[in-house]
Amino acid sequence: MEILYQDPQIAVCVKPVGMDAEQETPQALRAALGGEIYPLHRLDKAVGGVMVFARTRSAAAQLSRAMQDGTFMKEYIALVHGAPPAEGVWEDLLWKDAKKNKVFVVKRMRGGVRPAKLSYTRLTQGDASLVAVRLYTGRTHQIRVQFASRGFPLLGDHKYGARDSIAAPMLFSRRITFPYAGKIRSFEALPPWAELQNVKMP
Repeated sequence: MEILYQDPQIAVCVKPVGMDAEQETPQALRAALGGEIYPLHRLDKAVGGVMVFARTRSAAAQLSRAMQDGTFMKEYIALVHGAPPAEGVWEDLLWKDAKKNKVFVVKRMRGGVRPAKLSYTRLTQGDASLVAVRLYTGRTHQIRVQFASRGFPLLGDHKYGARDSIAAPMLFSRRITFPYAGKIRSFEALPPWAELQNVKMP
């Protein structure tokens, strides 16, 4: 597992696809760095990308506040079937079926329904299109279900309608930006499948 940055307060890493973000990744960081590791945000097991973990309770509290007040920014890269409009802001109501571990777009507020918002820019266009996504809310499977509900499922995302032979959803946490130690810090990485597209990232 690649560690992008570490100091006594935080550790930033690139979580591999197939590694659980709440148990396996912290365990790997503890083995590499020693001490305590506090998970702060989630990433689906089938999705890789940049994550930050706290190494002290005070750093965990500071970063949790940034997430709550909207100063913690999460950006993703995805490869989707079809060609969505060049850019957009999507707001939906999402409901999670806990038994099926699947999320649905619904029309009305009810118990368990939560608002979800993202913006995106299409970077390439074709049978499959590369999109850069910014999340404003962190709902379960949010990017996956919001694109699939509009007819653009992620490649490899068989749970949400993709019909292909790719093993895992082509989604990657490419950049996180947050206030830390009096500065705005940003950490980023790209998966090989996005680098192959040879496009300038926003």
